[in-house]
Amino acid sequence: QAIVEKIIMLRVIMLLSVLVGTHGFGSPSPTRGTERRLEMTSGVLTRRSSLLSFAAVSGMLVPFPKSASARLESVNRPDLLPSEPGLNVIQTEKFLTTGQVRRMDAMLTSLEKDTGFRVRVLCQNYPNTPGLAIRDYWDLGKEGQKDDKYVVLVVDQFGGRGNVLNFNVGDGVKFALPNVFWTRLSSKYGNTFFVKENGIDLAVTNAIESIVSCLRSEDGFCTAPPDEGQSLKSLGMNNT
Repeated sequence: QAIVEKIIMLRVIMLLSVLVGTHGFGSPSPTRGTERRLEMTSGVLTRRSSLLSFAAVSGMLVPFPKSASARLESVNRPDLLPSEPGLNVIQTEKFLTTGQVRRMDAMLTSLEKDTGFRVRVLCQNYPNTPGLAIRDYWDLGKEGQKDDKYVVLVVDQFGGRGNVLNFNVGDGVKFALPNVFWTRLSSKYGNTFFVKENGIDLAVTNAIESIVSCLRSEDGFCTAPPDEGQSLKSLGMNNT
């Protein structure tokens, strides 16, 4: 399974570097001499690689096309965005219950208020995704934007063939949660075996609770997700 997931991620890198043809949010690709190398590790796409390019996100969540001439189309569907502004969790594919979404939204709102870290969740099934439109709704990952203390978790089942947890991480989070943390987090909860045994909703909630607990910890630093069963206090929910 690990080998299959590594192959998928290598193919993702090929897709982003060869087929997507964008740098940042739809801006022209740099020349070959200045092109930045993609930095992906087990479902982690950093700001340096594409500034949270949701055009790439909407295209990366499908297997590599069998035909050499196949092209993935970026998605821009503002009609799939919720009418209510400011939601931290958006589902175009319903993986979470209403209660889980409500609790997670409150947890992430409290985290942002207390720490400044913005964590967002998009549950999708490509091409059923807002795609590019999500950047304006959340005001994240824009070219020249100074606020880079964000994490976006994109949840997609890959047709049951890959890791369901894909993280877009701003540079402002990388000191607290380095790449090795995201690799271990996605490997722990996003693999097909965990999802099959426990459900995709538990994979998402466990991942988010791990992120929140680490960002709220006294050390403010984690290289691995904590054990399950985080206390409400560690999640900032003691008064909720």
